[in-house]
Amino acid sequence: MKRFLVLSLAVLVAPGLGAQQRDSLPRDTAEARRLRGEIETRFATRVQEELKLSPDQTTKLRATQERFGTRRRTLMQQQMQRRRALEDQMQPGVAANADSVRKLMDGIRNGRSEMLKIEQDEDQEMSGYLNPVQRARYQRMRERFMTRVGEMRREGRGMGRGEGRGMGGRPRRRGI
Repeated sequence: MKRFLVLSLAVLVAPGLGAQQRDSLPRDTAEARRLRGEIETRFATRVQEELKLSPDQTTKLRATQERFGTRRRTLMQQQMQRRRALEDQMQPGVAANADSVRKLMDGIRNGRSEMLKIEQDEDQEMSGYLNPVQRARYQRMRERFMTRVGEMRREGRGMGRGEGRGMGGRPRRRGI
């Protein structure tokens, strides 16, 4: 059951996976929202227990997670679109449009900066109601969870250990 929930989150958190068509955006279906809500509730319960949060802290953390989670998911979708567009530009044997590649690379770099800003803003907000130890533990829990989600995503794509893949799950070309 845990594996199913983590796998479900992997599909929901990381856009453009699994059976999704390469050129289509992920659809946030009612079922996806329901599963995301269930997973977020279970994670929040675990966080509340492990960090020994008060009811007030729990309420505030949940509001922070919702607000920043929405921003984070939107940015992740934008970054995925940029990476796909860059991958399309970098097709072997096809001349890439240098201006498009530059704009896409700038967008990816700016997206990384924006993701860092989201994390900083989120941490700043949490500092108003979590102590430093709770914040550090929360960050570790979320990091471990997201690492596991990433592992599940790669397994779902057929990526075994040591199997190098490039962007979009394609085998990496040698010499690049």
